[in-house]
Amino acid sequence: MAAAWRRWAPDVLAAVVRHHGDFDRAEDAVQEALLAASRQWPTDGVPHDPKAWLIRVASRRYVDAWRADTARERRELSDAARTPADALVTRPADEPHAVGGGDTGALDTLTLLLLCCHPTLPPASQVALTLRAVAGLTTAQVARGLLVPEATVAQRISRAKARLRDQGARFVLPPADDLPDRVSAVTHVIHLVYTEGHTSTVAGALDDVSLAVEAVRLARELHRLVPHDTEVTGLLALLLLTHARRAARTTPDGSLVPLAEQDRARWDAALVAEGVALVEAALPVGPVGPLQLQAAIAAVHDEAPTADATDWAQIEVLYGMLDDVAPGPAVTLNRAVAVGEVHGPAAALAVVEPLRADRGMLRHHRLHAVRAHLLERLGQDDEARAEYDVAADLATSLPEQRYLRARAAALGGGPVV
Repeated sequence: MAAAWRRWAPDVLAAVVRHHGDFDRAEDAVQEALLAASRQWPTDGVPHDPKAWLIRVASRRYVDAWRADTARERRELSDAARTPADALVTRPADEPHAVGGGDTGALDTLTLLLLCCHPTLPPASQVALTLRAVAGLTTAQVARGLLVPEATVAQRISRAKARLRDQGARFVLPPADDLPDRVSAVTHVIHLVYTEGHTSTVAGALDDVSLAVEAVRLARELHRLVPHDTEVTGLLALLLLTHARRAARTTPDGSLVPLAEQDRARWDAALVAEGVALVEAALPVGPVGPLQLQAAIAAVHDEAPTADATDWAQIEVLYGMLDDVAPGPAVTLNRAVAVGEVHGPAAALAVVEPLRADRGMLRHHRLHAVRAHLLERLGQDDEARAEYDVAADLATSLPEQRYLRARAAALGGGPVV
């Protein structure tokens, strides 16, 4: 039920914000509605239209909170001015009223997404607020996704909501001329949402399908809104090409299956075809951005009939281009894998080596997992086993931990736990 609530919460929040306008108070009201549902539904049963129920209850909670705050403010003003309280209790014309369960669905969610990426907010706050409000991630999940402390994320979210309120930001779809200023942040956010869904930072599962599906849905809506933005096209293509492999990523017991070992007959051919078509449509049009390049790399993988048939030379070139336009540790690690396939593991280790000077990367399991793979290919089993162990200790999902410990055990380590 928690996953379903997270799916409904952004739409409910969007509907309440659209009607009432106050983002901060609306979010509190939605949380109260979800709490009411957690208490009432297990005994009374799930309503016929759960989202409509949540919208009605959240709206009522909003109105109740508004009235309570307004009454308190009047009492404070009355005391301060030594004026009889009844002189100040006239009913204002703009008092909010509860709304029914109707909402405009995807457009509301997209409008909320664009509001969270308001140009007055710094990029880091845009990302944190959107992941919390639109994707329904917990503050802890947002912190793990952004690789920053949880307290920092909480502060960013709080300040972002306050700034939106102070700026009088309205829940309306921005004019077409203003959209480019927000699209970059929006695409980044949707990509992060999908990443959290594709490789969950919550122990116990490799992925969070509902979150990944929501990210794909948002990417489709954004692409409909700005179909000529090639990076948005690249984002949608990347998500489709990656999501196409989902069914083959795990065994029936939830164990991780690496890309090279996946049964490609289980990949979603329709999603692959759609993603490849989007890549082919976007690349020739304009400046090639990082999302288009990542989508192109995914397309090369997905079009290979077998792992051995993968065109690693082309992937290495694409990663080199990606490193030019959007350098970063994750790009370096992925490029090293491609270099290893084309030029051998020793050359790949040389690419990875500078990352070991980054204290943050030393705490990331992928650095150690990639080094372990390359060391194993070089026949340095003891060093590889040690790196696999470190990677397993740092991994946040149980399937990844088990896979890495199995790799260590295969090199003569202890039993898999």
